Amino acid sequence: MSRSRCTPAPITRRPADGFAVAQAPAASEADRQLPLEGEIFLDHLAHFVRDAQSAGRALTHAGFAPAPLSIQSNPDPDGGPPRLTGTGNMTVMFRRGYVEILFKTSDTPLARELDTALGRHPGLHLVAFAVADAAKAHATLSASGFRVRPLVQMQRPVDTESGPATAAFTIARVEHGVMPEGRVQMLTHRTERAVWQPRWLTHPNGAVALTDVVIAVEHVEEAAQRFARFTGRPVAANAAGRAVALDRGRVQIMDAAAFTGLLPEVAIPSLPFIGAYAIMVVSLDTAEQVLRARGTTSRRHGPLLIVPFPRELGLGAWIFVETASALPWRT
Repeated sequence: MSRSRCTPAPITRRPADGFAVAQAPAASEADRQLPLEGEIFLDHLAHFVRDAQSAGRALTHAGFAPAPLSIQSNPDPDGGPPRLTGTGNMTVMFRRGYVEILFKTSDTPLARELDTALGRHPGLHLVAFAVADAAKAHATLSASGFRVRPLVQMQRPVDTESGPATAAFTIARVEHGVMPEGRVQMLTHRTERAVWQPRWLTHPNGAVALTDVVIAVEHVEEAAQRFARFTGRPVAANAAGRAVALDRGRVQIMDAAAFTGLLPEVAIPSLPFIGAYAIMVVSLDTAEQVLRARGTTSRRHGPLLIVPFPRELGLGAWIFVETASALPWRT
C-alpha cells in the first residue's frame, strides 16, 4: 500500500494581517483517513455535554451536519449482550478526522469521569489519536512509563444506506489523571466505511478536515514533553509555545497568555484547558456567510475565522482555515 502525501501551497498574507508576508508550506502530511503502520494521526476530539439534543442543534446552527445519536457499548467477554459504557455520542464527520459529542446515558465509572469533567466545565475533554495497531500502542505506552488501563473493544450501532451496521474500535487508554489535560487516548478503527459514510461528510459551512488542537497549560515544556512521549513524536518550539507534529495533525501547546492573545473571546476556566481546534474549510468567505446567515458570532483575523463555541458545546472556539499552513503557529 503506497503512502499518499499532500503538501499545501505557500500562503501569502498582507503585513496588516499580522502574519509573515510569505508563509512556508507545512510539512507534508498523510492524506488518507486511517494511518499505516508506524503513523499516528489526530483522529478526533470530543465535547463533553449535558444535553445532546441541544448540542446537536447548536452544531447545525453553526453549519455542521451531525450524524444521528448512538449509544456506546463494549462486547461482553463471556458472550452475553453488549455492556453499556454509560455514554452516548453524536459525530461530525469530515473527509479527514471528526469531532464527537459525548453525553451520559447511565451510571458507570466512565460516565462518572464525564461528570467530573463537566464539573470543571462543559466543552473539550478528549483527544484521540489514531494508530494502525492499538494493542501495540498500548504496550508501548506501558513501556514508556504511562499507567495504562486494559485494552478496550468498543462499538456502537450505526445506520448505513444499506442497513444497520456496527462501528467498532480498539482503544488504548491511560489511567484517569495521567494526562491531566483530559481523556487522551489511542485507537484503531476497525470499520472505516461504517464510520465515515459519504452522506455525512458534506457540511453547509464547508468543513472538510480536523487539523490541530490547541491546549493551554501552566507548564508548557512539561506538557509538550509528555505529549511527545505519548505520541512518539518530537517537540518543536514556535512563537506560540510548543508543538507536537504528527503524521497528520498537530498538538499545539501554549501558556495562558498566548492563548488569550490568540482567542481573547474565550475565558480560560482553569488550566490545563483544551480550548480550541482548527478545522479546514473549502472557503472562509462561504463559512463566514453561512455563520452570519444563521446568527452565529465569528471574527475574521487574517487567514483565520474565529468562532466561539455556542454555550451548548461548552467553552472554547473553532478556528476555521483554508489551509493548515495558515495557522499562526505553523508559520
